[in-house]
Amino acid sequence: MSDVLARLGEHRLVPVVVLDSAADASGLADALVAGGLPVAEVTFRTAAAAESIRVMASRGDMLVGAGTVLTAAQVDEAADAGASYVVSPGLSRSVVERCGERGVLALPGAVTASEVMAALELGVTTVKFFPASTSGGAAAVKALAAPFGGVSFVPTGGIGPTNLHEYLSIPAVHAVGGSWMVPRDLIASGDFDGVERLTAQAVALAGREALV
Repeated sequence: MSDVLARLGEHRLVPVVVLDSAADASGLADALVAGGLPVAEVTFRTAAAAESIRVMASRGDMLVGAGTVLTAAQVDEAADAGASYVVSPGLSRSVVERCGERGVLALPGAVTASEVMAALELGVTTVKFFPASTSGGAAAVKALAAPFGGVSFVPTGGIGPTNLHEYLSIPAVHAVGGSWMVPRDLIASGDFDGVERLTAQAVALAGREALV
C-alpha cells in the first residue's frame, strides 16, 4: 500500500471521475494515459463504477482507485474490480478496516483535528481533505497540518487551475484531487481528445508548480 501512496505522490494529481457508462472507461483511460496522468479515482456515484474500475485497472498501466466509498461492502466491490486505493468523503472505521483486510490503501476524509486524530488511531497517516474549498481551503490545510507533522493531505473539492498552486505549495499536501480535467459532459459525449488536452494542461500546470 505504501507503493500506491508513493505513486499518487509522484503524479500529484488525482482525476476524480464520474462515469455514467462503463463503455466510456476505455476511452477515458486512453485519454488520461496519453495526457500524461495514468491515474483515476472512479467514484461510486453511478452504477457503472465497479465495471469501469475493472476495465481501467485491467490495462495494467494505470493506478485506479474507487471514490465516494461509504461502506465495507463497497470496499469489497472496489477491491474485486481491481482498485488499488479507496477514497471516502468522511472517516469510517468499517471502511478503513476492510481496506486493511483487502490490502488496498484507505484515504478517508478528515477536515478537523478530531477527525485526523481518529484517522491516526486507525493507522491512517494520509487523509482526504474534503470538501476543500468550503472547509477553509488551502489556509485550513496549512493550519491543520501544523500540529500533525506526520500527516499528509489530499485536498479535493472546488480545486481547479486557478487555485491549484495554493495547495501544491503546502509541504503536507501529498496530491490534489480534482475533476476539471475529466468533465462529466465531455466523457458522456465521447470527447476524449478534449479530456486528453485538459489532462495534459493539468499535468503541465502541476509540473510548473513543483518548480516554484
